[in-house]
Amino acid sequence: MGELLSELIGTFVLLAFGAGVVAVAVVGLTESGRTPAIFAAAGDWLLITWGWALAVAMAVYVSGGPSGAHLNPAVTLAFAVKGDHPWAKVLPYWAAQIVGAFLGAAIVYADYYPAIDAWNAAHKVVSRLDPGGATTFSIFATLPAPYFNGNMAGPFFDQVVGTFFLVLFVLAIVDARNQGVQSNMAPLVIGFAVAAIGMSFGVDAGYAINPARDFGPRLFTFFEGWGANAFPGPSGYWWVPIAGPLVGGAIAPYVYEFFISATLKARAPVPTPPNRPDAL
Repeated sequence: MGELLSELIGTFVLLAFGAGVVAVAVVGLTESGRTPAIFAAAGDWLLITWGWALAVAMAVYVSGGPSGAHLNPAVTLAFAVKGDHPWAKVLPYWAAQIVGAFLGAAIVYADYYPAIDAWNAAHKVVSRLDPGGATTFSIFATLPAPYFNGNMAGPFFDQVVGTFFLVLFVLAIVDARNQGVQSNMAPLVIGFAVAAIGMSFGVDAGYAINPARDFGPRLFTFFEGWGANAFPGPSGYWWVPIAGPLVGGAIAPYVYEFFISATLKARAPVPTPPNRPDAL
């Protein structure tokens, strides 16, 4: 039970600060009158990528000890595939992560709903169900870029690739045989990895790279009136940030084992790590 509570609170922190920084970029700076001149589109994107990076790092620091701070069904699946996490705990971890993400979205909404309503009024968005409601919906969950024109193959591939890199980096960072991160710096370095993915592979589909991070807040926004913007999403998009990350997360352990881990195992036995092997 303690591990599940750890996953819940860790994912809650992840979404509270991740969705929170998107709220600042989308509605907070604009409607508070605090938008500095440097915040053009590129500035907003850097704010979001670094905000999510710090959200990941802080969430892992909060929950890394009790549960390993997976915070992501794709990561949990990857560790189960690798043999470092019991299969019997996969679904309970997923459930805790989704609940935590739902609650994280709720706390951001509770804090920023006046700014959301002010943005809608300023932009003449009458209802969150309108197409214009997709802008404020994007605070909480992801959307495909318009240039895909309803074709979900591109966003799906994007999510496979982004999550593959996330899990590949995590496996390398926590591998004591590899260039192991010293002391308790692994959470911060994993945050840097998330920033790198956001900057390089973020615009196609909003780099959810985490089914719980998208699905939990998507459920919340559906209940809060965003309707079809949440489910089924544009062109039925809702399943893409679930299936894509699970595929990418399942592939990464095999690639890491074949290209990296097998060589490291042949060279030397694993040293005793300061933390548990799946602690992210």
